[in-house]
Amino acid sequence: MGSKDADPSLGYLTRKDTEVKLPRPTRVKNKTPAPIQITAEQILREARERQEAEIRPPKQKITDPTELADYRLRKRKEFEDVIRRVRWNVSVWIKYAQWEESQKDFNRARSVWERALEVDYRNHTLWLKYAEVEMKNKFINHARNVWDRAVTLLPRVDQLWYKYIHMEEMLGNVAGARQIFERWMSWMPDQQGWLSYIKFELRYNEVERARAIYERFVQCHPKVGAWIRYAKFEMKNGEIVRARKVYERAVEKLADEEDAEQLFVAFAEFEERCKETERARCIYKFALDHIPKGRAEDLYRKFVAFEKQYGDKEGIEDAIVGKRRFQYEDEVRKNPLNYDAWFDYIKLEESVGNKGRIREVYERAISNVPPAEEKRYWQRYIYLWINYALYEELDAGDMERTRDVYRECLKLIPHEKFSFAKIWLLAAQFEIRQLNLKGARQILGNAIGKAPKDKIFKKYIEIELQLGNIDRCRKLYEKYLEWAPENCYAWSKYAELERSLSETERARAIFELAITQPALDMPELLWKAYIDFEISEGEYERTRGLYERLLDRTKHLKVWISFAKFEASAMENDGDLDVPEDGIPEYDHEAKKGCVQRARRVFERAINYYRTSAPELKEERAMLLEEWLNMESSFSELGDVSLVQSKLPKKLKKRKQITSEDGGVSGYEEYIDYVFPEENQATNLKILEAAYKWKKQKLSPDDE
Repeated sequence: MGSKDADPSLGYLTRKDTEVKLPRPTRVKNKTPAPIQITAEQILREARERQEAEIRPPKQKITDPTELADYRLRKRKEFEDVIRRVRWNVSVWIKYAQWEESQKDFNRARSVWERALEVDYRNHTLWLKYAEVEMKNKFINHARNVWDRAVTLLPRVDQLWYKYIHMEEMLGNVAGARQIFERWMSWMPDQQGWLSYIKFELRYNEVERARAIYERFVQCHPKVGAWIRYAKFEMKNGEIVRARKVYERAVEKLADEEDAEQLFVAFAEFEERCKETERARCIYKFALDHIPKGRAEDLYRKFVAFEKQYGDKEGIEDAIVGKRRFQYEDEVRKNPLNYDAWFDYIKLEESVGNKGRIREVYERAISNVPPAEEKRYWQRYIYLWINYALYEELDAGDMERTRDVYRECLKLIPHEKFSFAKIWLLAAQFEIRQLNLKGARQILGNAIGKAPKDKIFKKYIEIELQLGNIDRCRKLYEKYLEWAPENCYAWSKYAELERSLSETERARAIFELAITQPALDMPELLWKAYIDFEISEGEYERTRGLYERLLDRTKHLKVWISFAKFEASAMENDGDLDVPEDGIPEYDHEAKKGCVQRARRVFERAINYYRTSAPELKEERAMLLEEWLNMESSFSELGDVSLVQSKLPKKLKKRKQITSEDGGVSGYEEYIDYVFPEENQATNLKILEAAYKWKKQKLSPDDE
């Protein structure tokens, strides 16, 4: 019977039997450092010293041919076994062939190399090692054979060609090396191959041959660097005329290439070295005109340096202008809608004074129309047109072009959405300067028809008024008021025109029509102008009527004060002046008193209105009383200050709560309150009434 704790999966052993019992970790009781310390370096050194020596096979000494044959047979068998396993491994083949070479068995070594090439003939390392073995052992014809096969099979591996040519050159076979170069050039190698061929010919002073190779080189690689090398070669050999022709041919073929800048710089520097400064300057200018500004940064820098060295003041300034022109071109190319950059660019060109270039820049600038039809985008742009027109008129003196500029600008602006009064007015003023009054009227008439504005009406009326065309001015004012009937300025100016023409009734009719308009932008100015007009005409009754009509519309403090001041000033104008012999004037006191009474009645009406209809306007009422007090003081002996003083309020400083958004009290603020005499009496009466009531309530319980 097995134990009941036995587990069949554990071979009927208990889990306790199968537990791994690990030794208990020993506790370190003494943790003080050991008296003799040991370093990691010492541990490593001791481990190295205690290592056993490497077991190496014993060296064998071969004493007779039989042992040598056995050794060779054994090694060959080892190599062949390895090759059978890893036939594709090139290093095994190389080791095998080099071992055969070390045994001086060259036929067997060649056999191994050939077998390796059959496996992977595209591996140029095999060819290089094979040819080196043949050369090292002075088998020249064998080496030639290997190189010949290598370059035939792998013509794009430059190293094979270089090694082959180097071997022939070392052997003194210059003709053979040249022939190999020719074979190589037929494959059109990269630039370095051609340059190696040229250097080879120059080593043997074959300048004509080198020149012919350069000709083929620039045909095979028509790039800026190749032409510059060719020109420098001619320059080095003292052939200045030939070098110049090379540069000229290069410019004809490569002027539009991306790296043409290098060619022009090299050409200009060549002419500079030849002391041909005018030629160099022409080359720089030609290059700056033909190369895009974005690729000509180095060219500009070289040109400025050239002008500083060889040029006069004008040349230096021209070079600096060119550099700044390049910067502006770069800016407007990156952001054509940067109108500030265009303004700076135009200013630069105007300082130079080249009309053709100035017009070209203006045309390019105005062609960048703002993308959206919103006025804020056009506000800077429109000044390009204005400056263009002013330039054509003032600097260029071309009036027809100026007229065309204004016409095109006015066509371009979307007048149904927004317009610019400045452009219309400038175009009209230009026509006036050209004595073309009909054209100016036509422009201003179109402006009023397409995009009426205050400025246009004002300027048009001013022009016609200067010309003395009163009927036209009246028509324009009528159009103006049809367009903007709420414009108080227009009504006032129209009435002022009629008054200046002594048309009093017309002016009065215009004012009457104006104040009956349902909506006005500044009615106070219009009423003031109408009242001043009637006062100046001496129509005091009409003026009083106007004030009464105005008070029907508004009870503003300023209206009451103005009415009262009018009545006070009417006193001086109403009085009959009698000058006796002693020169002292005598006034009609009765008339004077009447004016004072009228002024007082106005103030009393105002005070009564504020007391009964608008009691909350305490500050306005206090200001009105102050004004009345000042006026009574100015009446001298006719004034009665006591009338006003009894009505003056007391100033009290009070505090009120400041309520926050959430309804809580956030603090207190001080304010000035006015307490008038009648309010003070009412307060006293309320206190007496409350005291009487309290006394009555107190007496009632005693009676009971």
